[in-house]
Amino acid sequence: MGIGKLVQQPNGYKAFIPDKFPPREKIVLNTKTQQLHAKAVLMLGKLDGITQLLPDLDFFILMYIRKEATKSSEIEGTKATIIDVIKTESQIEYRYPRDVERILHYIQAMEYGLKRLETLPLSLRFIMEIHKMLLEDTADAPGKTPGEFRKSQNWIGGGSLNTATFIPPTPSEMNRCLDDFEKFLYAADDYTPLIKAALLHAQFETIHPFLDGNGRTGRLITTFYLCKLGILERPVLYLSDYFLKNQQEYYNSLAKYHSVDSDITTWLDFFLDGVAIIASEAIETSKKINSLRIKDLLKIQTLGKRAKNGIIVLEKLYNLPIIKVKKVEEWTGLSRPQANELVKKFVEIGVLEQINKKVEYDREFWYKKYMDLFISKEESKY
Repeated sequence: MGIGKLVQQPNGYKAFIPDKFPPREKIVLNTKTQQLHAKAVLMLGKLDGITQLLPDLDFFILMYIRKEATKSSEIEGTKATIIDVIKTESQIEYRYPRDVERILHYIQAMEYGLKRLETLPLSLRFIMEIHKMLLEDTADAPGKTPGEFRKSQNWIGGGSLNTATFIPPTPSEMNRCLDDFEKFLYAADDYTPLIKAALLHAQFETIHPFLDGNGRTGRLITTFYLCKLGILERPVLYLSDYFLKNQQEYYNSLAKYHSVDSDITTWLDFFLDGVAIIASEAIETSKKINSLRIKDLLKIQTLGKRAKNGIIVLEKLYNLPIIKVKKVEEWTGLSRPQANELVKKFVEIGVLEQINKKVEYDREFWYKKYMDLFISKEESKY
């Protein structure tokens, strides 16, 4: 089943012009795709169940978002890490990678979008607002018209239209394609939410409606779509880590989707398998968070009169797990000597670790056991 065709343009290149979307002929799922779909739905249900059992889930959401923002940006070549992001947010002075701003803007776009969905439907207007949040005031912004759909031809791969690996629809055809895309968002049809989410992501990347930031915007749309439908009560499923770990397959399956022969099934299988894998990993992370929280609360109860402030600090650490003593002063209202003593106790009971033990002044500490649930082993050696 084809989803479009290559059309010769006056300037010599061929652009891919999508047909009516979704395809008039309903996509039929083969046995393998149905099995992958069933497993993905099952794992999402388990994830939703276990995250609802987590006390104070809001404490942990930001770490999930930071990880997604970091991995989605890394797909586009960003070198900054989640540690850079947290140190920036903690206002710890050091030489930040310049591209950390990409991740910070992604987090802002995610948080803005989740809140905006309460008042604005998932629509083209919504998508433009998200894109503006994503790119505006970043190094990527100049000449890329943040928040506006493109009015010129873009391409993927290669140094020009002549050597591009894929050329999306022309601006005039793009507007028709976006209209189809928006109608599909609202349509009451026979596709399940996960199949629809997969098709929406692939079709958005095929249309490529912005001059930059299409990949990041498309991955954000997937999260917003699943949250809007209530597939998950809270946003704890993020696919960018899976896309990054399988980056070539991610690109290849999208390329097959918008090829002239259009292999939709390969993309659906890849997407659904990713949902099941990431949901399973998120379930394990949720269990470990809960276990760690219980253990550390019990440790803090041994601190006597310091326990009350200790609990305040622990709850704040779930949002900001790399700090200096000054941050504990801000959180608790304690004096510098009192805050120093509380941090010392946190180190003694094994909640905090000093990052560089050779440093005596202006020390940095991190909630390493918690961080390890979200970062790689290499990052953990930081």
